[in-house]
Amino acid sequence: MVILLILLLLPIAFFLPCGAWAGEIIGGQEAKPHSRPYMAYLEIQRKGKMYICGGFLVSENFVLTAAHCKGDEITVYLGAHNIKQQEQSQQKISVDHQIIHPKYNKKTLNNDIMLLQLEERAKLNRWVDTITLPRANETVKPGTMCSVAGWGNTRTECLLFPDTLQEVDVVVMKDAECPKKRKGPYHNYNASTMMCVGDPAQCKDSSQGDSGGPLVCGKTAQGIVSWGPCRAPGVYTRVSTFIRWIEKTMRKLQP
Repeated sequence: MVILLILLLLPIAFFLPCGAWAGEIIGGQEAKPHSRPYMAYLEIQRKGKMYICGGFLVSENFVLTAAHCKGDEITVYLGAHNIKQQEQSQQKISVDHQIIHPKYNKKTLNNDIMLLQLEERAKLNRWVDTITLPRANETVKPGTMCSVAGWGNTRTECLLFPDTLQEVDVVVMKDAECPKKRKGPYHNYNASTMMCVGDPAQCKDSSQGDSGGPLVCGKTAQGIVSWGPCRAPGVYTRVSTFIRWIEKTMRKLQP
């Protein structure tokens, strides 16, 4: 894994501690076009600069992503495969409200989760659809094979951002593989709110520019690309921990 989001060419991760990233697909391949209709591409304006993140559609007017993807303005693209083309399938929708989890910690990236309320409802079709969320406090067994996708960097030695959606399979690890050693890369790891994902023996990972995208296990979004060192395993927000907050927030904001 590499550093944090991207400002088209510059990573926002420079604002994190050295060696940390918050969200690229390494060791993967191009996804079958529109095989992941829940995927969202986020174009983020922050202090006059542009960054990108991933996200995923959880209802017609809500996208889930990482809290560190917050910006002054966010535009969501749904139904995209080649983000550099104006595809017939794409829906471009502005974000009305950015709702960060009230206990989000910028320094540790604990509770790194945010709901985006769209200005208008997405039109669900074969290119744009929602993804299922897990049950509250549901756990994923270590050894489970999941997948992650995004438009982030695809190289470890240089910056190379693809036009098309990339994907890779990753394995869920035991929490002990992300040890909370005082001076280690995982000293901020919290097993109750985070997941340890990615076999360090395999060069397969998510990273720069993929922040906020879903970790999909089966047909369920179990995690959110969050942070990690420059190699697997990486750390994902554990979605099941926040189900009650997600449901409560969406009910409160529904028109």
